Amino acid sequence: MPEFDNSKAYVAQEETFFDDGREIALLHYVYSRDDIEEIRDSPERVLAAIDEYARTQKYLMNVGDDKGKIVTNLISEVKPQTMVELGGYIGYSCILFANAARKAGGKRYFSLERNPEFAAVISSLVDLAGLRDFVRVVVGPSDACLKRLHSKGLLEKIDLMFLDHYKPAYKTDLKLCEELKLVTKGSVMAADNVIKPGNPPYLEYVNWSVAEKRKAVESGASETGADARFADRTAKQYATRQGEEKLGETRGNPNLVYKSELVHSYEPTGEPVSRKHQETCIECANI
Repeated sequence: MPEFDNSKAYVAQEETFFDDGREIALLHYVYSRDDIEEIRDSPERVLAAIDEYARTQKYLMNVGDDKGKIVTNLISEVKPQTMVELGGYIGYSCILFANAARKAGGKRYFSLERNPEFAAVISSLVDLAGLRDFVRVVVGPSDACLKRLHSKGLLEKIDLMFLDHYKPAYKTDLKLCEELKLVTKGSVMAADNVIKPGNPPYLEYVNWSVAEKRKAVESGASETGADARFADRTAKQYATRQGEEKLGETRGNPNLVYKSELVHSYEPTGEPVSRKHQETCIECANI
């Protein structure tokens, strides 16, 4: 792994690092720039403006340049017609990945974000970047949004999915996508933060065999709350706004197994981290 370029590091993450007004302050920062007309319709310049805010003003929990390149390289390889991200925050990943997906010949990018204020920021910056015709921002809980898009025929198959939302929902939302046949043979998932802060239930699930998954389905075990292995800081991260999180009960598709790869990179602050991506394969003995 190459050395991190400290000249592009974000400011340090504080104890409170989101939903304290900085997201709206970012919009004012970007739109009040002297070069705003040069930024318009340029995804790269919009991203650069967001990075500048996070390097000079307040930390933003973005995917950042280094981790972002892992996914954009994956997009170039997979060439997804339909890409979905779970957790859009202020739109950094949406702009970066949607731009890459459009260049790769993709047709649609869905950004699912539960917080309506964050979704409004995404929409504004997506419009500034000239991606409005390619990106659809969907507001609401991830499981409800996935079900609604599927039931309306707007989302029939996910070629590439980026998971970066409420960590305990990674596993249940993946199982929901399996159950709805949105995730099928050939679908690829890129999951952030599986090492830090960590995601034991998700990592277990994507490494289970068909037999282990079938056994779990037969047991009828219910998963309506956060796994006890998550720290309170992770499990209750959104409690102030959203109250206690309820996870949807899903059976998934036990016949799907995954080939997994752990990829090392850096947070925008320069802290080393890892990202995991999986490819699905139906009835495959070797994973």
